[in-house]
Amino acid sequence: MTKALKIGVIALVVAFVAIQFVPYGRAHTNPPVTQEPAWDTPQTRELARRACFDCHSNETVWPWYASVAPASWLVQRDVDEGREHLNFSEFDRPQDDADEAAEMVQKGEMPPFFYLPLHSEARLTDAETADLVTGLQQTLGVEEGEDGGDGEENEAGDEHGGEEQQDDH
Repeated sequence: MTKALKIGVIALVVAFVAIQFVPYGRAHTNPPVTQEPAWDTPQTRELARRACFDCHSNETVWPWYASVAPASWLVQRDVDEGREHLNFSEFDRPQDDADEAAEMVQKGEMPPFFYLPLHSEARLTDAETADLVTGLQQTLGVEEGEDGGDGEENEAGDEHGGEEQQDDH
């Protein structure tokens, strides 16, 4: 049993070292900020920076564990997906999911539960969460009380998205 345990530990160490050579997850790129939204207040931007920017901007602060596989793979995937859905650093292109941001924060779905233990700055008080929700609604053109998550496009979201698309044509 001792020999089998030693072989198992050695195999785990070798596997851990080997996965460090997988290239995905250590690029840690932060493309340039091309345009931020017209924030309703500096407070909204600061709350969004604390709670959202690591995954939803080009200003990601890459933690130390983002260089160690397999955690690096998960972090890179989360940042890639976050930027794809909503990127506060690229408001010069359409942000199709912007109208859902306030609702996701309000429902407690953002920031995700697994992010918070290692990112205490992203833990917002109830008052800060309410301020962020209101600020996102005002900044991103979603009126208070609009759901936006029922599959129907809301009027404010259409207007905002339409403006962005008209600018591109």
